[in-house]
Amino acid sequence: MGKIVDQIMQGRILVSDGAWGTFLQQKGLKAGECPEEWNLSHPDDVYDIAKSYIEAGADMVETNSFGGTCFKLGRYGLGDKVFELNKAAAELSRKAAGNKFVLGSVGPTGKILMMGDVSEDEMYEAFKEQAMGLEAGGADAIMIETMTDLDEARIAIRAAKENTQCEVFCTMTFEKTLSGEFRSMMGISPTDMVNTLVDAGAELIGANCGNGIANMIGIVEEIRKANSAVPVLVHANAGMPVYCDGETHFPETPEEMARLVPELLRAGANIIGGCCGTTPEHIRKVREVLSSTRC
Repeated sequence: MGKIVDQIMQGRILVSDGAWGTFLQQKGLKAGECPEEWNLSHPDDVYDIAKSYIEAGADMVETNSFGGTCFKLGRYGLGDKVFELNKAAAELSRKAAGNKFVLGSVGPTGKILMMGDVSEDEMYEAFKEQAMGLEAGGADAIMIETMTDLDEARIAIRAAKENTQCEVFCTMTFEKTLSGEFRSMMGISPTDMVNTLVDAGAELIGANCGNGIANMIGIVEEIRKANSAVPVLVHANAGMPVYCDGETHFPETPEEMARLVPELLRAGANIIGGCCGTTPEHIRKVREVLSSTRC
């Protein structure tokens, strides 16, 4: 099967999966319940989510491990089950993926370095433990995602690079400012991100969450101005969130998302998938567009 980056270097455009959190909620995950604990208590439901994306045409599927560090799991009294829960997450996605790729999802710790919440060494150890669990379960790549702080992203990359044989990817989350620029919550621009993440050892970078596919086009264009060669992944939301009757809805239909895929390709994206609000049908439509487009 080779490596994901090797396939990109050979000219392939790849399709990733879609949302996990909203899918878990549809299957009964309650507010305040630990999503990662479902890898042990509801393995069939977790497997079903991964399988549905593979069946929709995804070349890769993530793992149910976004909040899988000791800091996040500790809130549920599961801080001693980091390795076990992450290994189980990867095993379920590995079983569903077959000969497709598995991306071990690693989200932020929720701790802020500059506030003194945690030391760099403590953060490194947390990411190390999670990454090793994901590798043990069969992950091909460690997908560090939804980062807003460059220092945390850099530490996560280093922990994964130094303690696993997996490919290591990293995406950050940006929002559009009133002046039309893209910035993370910590004030980082896509341009700021590029060299730091590449220098830290990320083999693929990009953006996830925070934006629908339309805004992702501008983010990819900015990344490409800073670096024309690094592989770029985009996991876009199904449009911008709309709050109605106390619930959050993502309004972009699969057809609306797919319509902008050619523009995202022209901007320079190599892997396209979804984040909040996207479904297997969104991924199916993205695959249809790519299958009919000469990439």
